[in-house]
Amino acid sequence: MNVIETEIPGVLIIEPDVFSDERGYFKETYSRERYAAIGLPDFVQDNLSFSRPVGTLRGLHYQAEPFSQGKLIQVVSGEVFDVAVDIRRDSPTFGKHVAVTLSAENHRQFFIPRGFAHGFLTTKPDTVFSYKCTNVYSRDHDRGILWNDSELGIDWPIREGLTISDKDRNHPTLAALESDPARWEELRFV
Repeated sequence: MNVIETEIPGVLIIEPDVFSDERGYFKETYSRERYAAIGLPDFVQDNLSFSRPVGTLRGLHYQAEPFSQGKLIQVVSGEVFDVAVDIRRDSPTFGKHVAVTLSAENHRQFFIPRGFAHGFLTTKPDTVFSYKCTNVYSRDHDRGILWNDSELGIDWPIREGLTISDKDRNHPTLAALESDPARWEELRFV
């Protein structure tokens, strides 16, 4: 397994060992012991997302405390442009992001710690996206940031003709969160 550190400490790209032959391939997608050895926490929930069209955008999502989530992400089929935005208000990398292409072909995984907003854009049709979470989903703590917030500087590979939910179209910008005392306080992750 190859672990690639990104420009934001704690955000990791993981390249699992893949054993291929004429039949196809085998890979171990998770081992509690091996992943703990590289500093990953325990996971309590697995999620699977299917997106039919190219240009499906989901995010940028996060959960407020005490339900913040770390995520270990991978693509089972298809391809996504995946983004993690640091929203830990006291972090030296606050407002910065890491983006990576995850696909069934490159087998990469992306670890995003608690305190990050997360989103992805499908770049191939019929994409199956799988992720492990360090905490359960809580509707009351579900939050988001506008996917195309210009201050974040995310260079989405597709910007027109997106399939995106009304909820995701109407998230506030990060600056709007900073000017809302209650939401700003929520960006203090413990």
